[in-house]
Order: sequence, then C-alpha cells, then structure tokens
Amino acid sequence: MSFSWAKPYEPKSNLSKWIDDRLPLPRLVYGAIGGGYPVPRNLNYFWNFGVLAGIFLMVQIVTGIALAMHYYSSIDGAFNSVEHIMRNVNAGWMLRYAHANGASFFFIVVYIHIFRSLFYGSYKAPRELIWMLGLVIYLLMMATAFMGYVLPWGQMSYWGAQVITGFFSAFPLVGEPIRIWLLGGYTPDQAALTRFFSLHYLMPFVIAGVVMLHIWSLHIPGSNNPTGVDVKSEKDTLPFHPFYTAKDGWFVGAVLTAYCLMLFFAPNALGHPDNYIPANPLSTPAHIVPEWYFLPFYAILKAFTIDFILPAKLWGVLAMFGSILLLFLLPWLDNSPVRSGNYRPVFKRFFVILVIDVLVLGWAGGATVTPTVVAISQIATAYYFAHFLIILPLIAKHEDTLPLPSSISASALHGELQESAPIGTSKTAIAAAE
Repeated sequence: MSFSWAKPYEPKSNLSKWIDDRLPLPRLVYGAIGGGYPVPRNLNYFWNFGVLAGIFLMVQIVTGIALAMHYYSSIDGAFNSVEHIMRNVNAGWMLRYAHANGASFFFIVVYIHIFRSLFYGSYKAPRELIWMLGLVIYLLMMATAFMGYVLPWGQMSYWGAQVITGFFSAFPLVGEPIRIWLLGGYTPDQAALTRFFSLHYLMPFVIAGVVMLHIWSLHIPGSNNPTGVDVKSEKDTLPFHPFYTAKDGWFVGAVLTAYCLMLFFAPNALGHPDNYIPANPLSTPAHIVPEWYFLPFYAILKAFTIDFILPAKLWGVLAMFGSILLLFLLPWLDNSPVRSGNYRPVFKRFFVILVIDVLVLGWAGGATVTPTVVAISQIATAYYFAHFLIILPLIAKHEDTLPLPSSISASALHGELQESAPIGTSKTAIAAAE
C-alpha cells in the first residue's frame, strides 16, 4: 500500500547520490525507519519497548567488548580480573556495572515487550513468525545471560553453573553425556569457563542477526496496534519519522535516566552478594538461586517433588523448558478473531491473573524452600499451564467480545466505540459497551 505522504528517498548531495548508486544503504534505512515507513497512528507507549530492547542490546555489546579487553578467562584469574577491572581500569567500575545492570534492564524491557504482545494479540495472523522470532531472541538471551553469570567465577557463578547444567542429567541415557559435553568435563572447570566466555562473546552478535530478521518480518505485515484493527487507508497511519522517532526518543531518554540512577546509586541491588566471594567447589552456598529474570522458571522446576512414571527432577526440567516452548503454539491456542485485549473483557481479567501468577512464580523461585513455598509454586505452575492450554482456548471459543472500531483513525480521533460490524459480539455486550 502506498501513501501520498510517503515520499521516495532523494539524495541531497553529490556524495550521497554517489553512495546511493553504489550502496543504497541510506535508501534502505529511510524505507525501514524513516519517512517512508507507515506506522499505525494510535500506537501507545507500550510500543516503545521494542526500540528500547535494541538500545540495551547495543549497550551490552559495547560494554561487553570493552570488558573482554581486560577479562582473563582462567579459573585462577577470572575473579581477580573482575576485581582489576573494578579497581584499576579507567572507568572499569562503570563498565562492569553498566553491563551487569544493562542485562537486567534488557530483560525488564523484553518482558514488558512480551506481555504487551500477549495482551494486544501481536502473535496472531499474519504476525506468527514475528512472534516466533521474538521467542528465539528471548531463548538466546537466556543462554547468553546464563553464560555471562558464570564468568565472574564467584560462588554463585560456580554453583549456578553446577545446578543449571545438572538439569540435563535428568534426561535418561543422553542427559549426562550432554552435560559433560557442555562443561567439557564432569564439573565446572577451566574448559567450561573458556567455552562459556567464547560463547557469551559470540551470542550477542547472533541475537543482533535474529533481531534484524525480527524487524524484517515486522515490515511485511506492519505493526499491530492497540485496537488490533488492520490498516485500511492512509488516514490510519503516520510516517515513522518524525512522529515516532520523537516519541521513542524522549521515552528512551527517560528509561536511560532510570538506568543511570540504578547504575550510579544502586548498582548491586539486583546482584547476589555471594558472587563477591571467589568460587569454592568445597563450600556450597546455603541458598543457590539464579539471576532474578530466571526465578519464575526456577520455581516451576522446584514445583515437582513426587516421582510419577518419570522422576520428579525430569518432570521439573520438562515443565521448565515446556513453559517457554508452549508460547510458540500460542497463535493456534488462541484462535479468537479479535486481537486486542481491550475488546475482550473475559480475556483481560485472566490476563491480569496471568501477570500476577508469573510474579508469584518469581517470588517463589527466589524464596527459601519450605512446604508452603513449594505448595505455592505448584499452584502457580498449574495455573500457568492451564492458562495457555485450557483457559485461553475456552475464552476464544465462548467469549462475547466488544464491538471493534470501524478503523484505526476512527478510534484514534473520535473514541474507540464506533459503528462497525462486530466480530463475535452479542447484543448484550454491545449494549454494555454503549
């Protein structure tokens, strides 16, 4: 679809024309994010988190490269090299804290981005592949973060590697060989540290490549929007630049301000104090926990305590991995024709319960194991899987949705309840909406 405001790229100088004739990179950028890219005019601030995710990926790559110049990937020198970075390298403390807290902010931004997609139905046709590529990015982030957590070679680094790689030994026959292959031995040692460092350095560039595919696939159907209504005319859109570059710009500045406040005033708030103790294979920490962004999955793992056909540990590992892989099936589990949760009153209520459930899982994952905590983990885990496998398909089949606006522009300019042909809407729902 072409729009009257979408002016073609025109080089302004002889140099830019010479470059455009030989390598049309400026033309590509202009078409992708400039005035030539149409965007729904009603996007809210939840759509800013995609750009923020890219910003924090760049922060991680830049600070990671700088830290790698001073890091020593040896079990005898890794911990001391981190201390050297903190104490002796010019601005080394800032680089290290920027990298550590940048990972936390990266996950915060991505989690908000994922839950925004869940609420507004951005996983539905024709955007299924965009959703799946996003989940691939998330899985790569998890692997990268785990390997990065091992690199300081503190107590929690060592024992976290011991516990997390031990998950694979739960699989019969192939599990233990996989674990030995991952570690390069029977326990976390020099081989594990070397390969984790090399992969941790490589993976952000792989993530950047998948992000490019993610953005490329987004540009084919275009962005979803808070109404979930497709673009019908040029009145429904605005050029990405300058409207959304300005909106993204100030929001990025606000979030980076919050990031800097944590970096300078509370840099260790999200870390674990045991990781400031050198790794000691002979001294097990009283409470081994992963980083905060893995805690919900850790709670799912701990929720299985009884052997039933398969060992409890294997059930836990299968459920932990399944909780993420399940999301790949979401476009087919939720077959409601209405995308946005704004027009799905029953879905909206259960979505709030899901958010609370994930937060409870996060709390349970970090809490000391007691019978009460285990029981809460089991209830929260059961609800998590029931939400996607049972509740969501039933809602999609039986829910009375609210009437959709006639167009994006009608919703943006004149309010959201317009005369339209509602999809799956009962007379009661329409009357209640009016």
